[in-house]
Amino acid sequence: MRTLFETTSVKELSSSTTLTIGTYQVGDKDIRPWGHYIVTSIGIAANNEGYCEKIIIVKPRQVLSLQSHNQRRETWTVKKGILTALRDAQRFEMHPHESIHIPIKSIHCMANLGEDDCIVKERQEGICREEDIKRYMDAYNRDTVMLVSPEVTKNFTAYLSILADIKKLTL
Repeated sequence: MRTLFETTSVKELSSSTTLTIGTYQVGDKDIRPWGHYIVTSIGIAANNEGYCEKIIIVKPRQVLSLQSHNQRRETWTVKKGILTALRDAQRFEMHPHESIHIPIKSIHCMANLGEDDCIVKERQEGICREEDIKRYMDAYNRDTVMLVSPEVTKNFTAYLSILADIKKLTL
């Protein structure tokens, strides 16, 4: 029997549980230009803070938007593949079983520069909802906020570097 993290099909990951926290429900899934995610767990932690766990599947040579959150922090744990993570203009190459913490208001993104799907377990803590995404730059031309500061500019440069690496790999 395969474990949850060896399963990459959204259909196989579905759950009939209807627990709701914020705007998420267990079993919620969404197809994005970079891949897809499914909500696997939600609840209230011992500290009375909400949490949401997702399995995120990033397709080969794809990148999520450069973004931040005002109401939640995240922890990403690589389950399969190699993840390129960007956190506050620092780039990290992460392998299975490695994790990275994304603090509230940290500017971040994840990318898959490999040839196979990358599977990441994401745990959000705080107020967990999609409306908390503030996009600064996006490879798929989705809406972004206009914010210019030295901190954001450093992150733009790092994000553009990831996009250039993806472009080189697809040529």
